[in-house]
Amino acid sequence: MDKFIKYLSWIATITAILMYVSYIPQIANNLNGQKGNPIQPVVAAINCTLWTSYGFLKRPRDYPIVIANFPGVIFGLIAFLTSI
Repeated sequence: MDKFIKYLSWIATITAILMYVSYIPQIANNLNGQKGNPIQPVVAAINCTLWTSYGFLKRPRDYPIVIANFPGVIFGLIAFLTSI
């Protein structure tokens, strides 16, 4: 069961990263003048900041949580800043 949980955590990490990388088309649209709604990306960035902090400050550190959510901080903030 421990092996399953480990694989599950890394699969979830990869899908979370893909979810936040999917902001790239919205960012491109924002930069091309087709502004998207800024609320969802800023809330995602806040949420990801909290989860990244939790995973990093927890002992032992929970690196799948940190790795999964850190891109959300970056891409969420970029999507937000380019949409305002």
